[in-house]
Amino acid sequence: MKVFNSFDEQGFTPEAPQPLLREIPPGAAYPVDALGPLRPAVEAVQGATQAPMAIPAASALAVASLAVQGFADVETLGGARPLSLYLLTVAASGERKSSCDAPLMAALRTFEREQARVQRDAFQSWQSAHAIWKGERDRILAEAKKGKGEKKAAARADLDALGSEPQAPPSTDRTVTEPTFEGLTKLFACGQSSLGLFSDEGGQFLGGHAMSPDNRQKTLAALNSLWMGDPIRRTRAGDGALTLYGRRLAVHLMVQPVVARGFMGDPLADGTGFAARFLMAEPASTIGTRLHAKARPDPMALSGFSGRLGEILEADMPMDPETRELQPRALPLAPDARALLVGFADAIEVAQAPGGALAHVTAHASKAPEHAARLAGVLTLWRNLDAVEVASADMASGIALAQFYLTEAARLADAATVSAEIDRAEKLRRWLLEGWREPEILVRDVLRLAPIRALRESPAARAALSLLEKHGWIVPLPQGTVVRGTPRKEAWRIVRGGGDVV
Repeated sequence: MKVFNSFDEQGFTPEAPQPLLREIPPGAAYPVDALGPLRPAVEAVQGATQAPMAIPAASALAVASLAVQGFADVETLGGARPLSLYLLTVAASGERKSSCDAPLMAALRTFEREQARVQRDAFQSWQSAHAIWKGERDRILAEAKKGKGEKKAAARADLDALGSEPQAPPSTDRTVTEPTFEGLTKLFACGQSSLGLFSDEGGQFLGGHAMSPDNRQKTLAALNSLWMGDPIRRTRAGDGALTLYGRRLAVHLMVQPVVARGFMGDPLADGTGFAARFLMAEPASTIGTRLHAKARPDPMALSGFSGRLGEILEADMPMDPETRELQPRALPLAPDARALLVGFADAIEVAQAPGGALAHVTAHASKAPEHAARLAGVLTLWRNLDAVEVASADMASGIALAQFYLTEAARLADAATVSAEIDRAEKLRRWLLEGWREPEILVRDVLRLAPIRALRESPAARAALSLLEKHGWIVPLPQGTVVRGTPRKEAWRIVRGGGDVV
């Protein structure tokens, strides 16, 4: 349709608007069947919150990983690897991330509180024992200073008999939210050997001190090493050298889309393979559909999950009592499970060839078979902590989950290349077409009425409008054009579908 405008008596037909960015296809449905023994609890949380299934699924996998990672290392095609999982869940504010996390973490929080009470009593006993030890040591040293020869020899014998300094009881914390590498190392040294870095506001970690420009490379390297099960090595001028063996870390960060875009688009996170160590998902929003009448709570399923988690947390992890070094056993793959994993790995390898479906995400694709083995191992031990091998059914589940997360990584890779400026312009475009009913738009309209916080300042609003004008979604009106009863110095006419100016 040709539309005649006050600024062009001959009429004006703009070219069809050009998209600001390529549409990202919707993600696949979460393979909830593949969650095996975790499925009832995940469905219970999803039924109660009506959040996207991928959110409680990631929380359940992370908690299960934390619970079992100290007991075994699973066989992979590249050797034995920890059962530690790193997960990244992308969801906007209001998607009920915390509501999904809390019920699945409840038993862990209860365990931490109970252990903290026990630790307080143990700490008081240690203080008494340490005071006695220190007093006796000071007495022996004082006596040694006074004497010579036989007295010094006797003092050395007394010190040997006294024994080493009593060690304080370890911290009971099993989770951290935004640690620095130094803080994490200290907690591993004086606390639990199996920890979880869990945060429903993961942007605080990704944007915090540990990931600042000065610390970023160090933190990424440390977390990469922990994922592999390598020792923690730290050398500081004041503290000397420290090496900690047999430590395990599970990670689950819930972040908003803008944070995820920056993370996935970070050359350092991508180049070091850090991003590829994450199982990531950005499920479609369910906001607007979560009606109370549709809620399906299942307290029994959640009770079963909490009970199982409590049982595993109460079990003694295999470790050296002095160094607290974990000594996990090997968890091999059954022959048919290994055959499944080999077939999956070969298919993934072929898809990474130039022009293949996974050619643009080779880092993620290359780690998918290992992710599958880790996932299968976590499901195996959650079901039976004493399992002697990973069966084919659990390997099939691990492969299905790894395939889903790899598909998500491939889908989101394109979104990560979108600049923040284009992202703001795209949000403005959608609002103009779907939520703004006037045919024209002013800068003040965007500042005051657009539901986009990042456009509340004039420079950002003008930049977004400029991008929309460049791509043909709005057309500038001549200075002085009357808009809503007033001559305007600056205004634009909105281009709707089909390239029509309305």
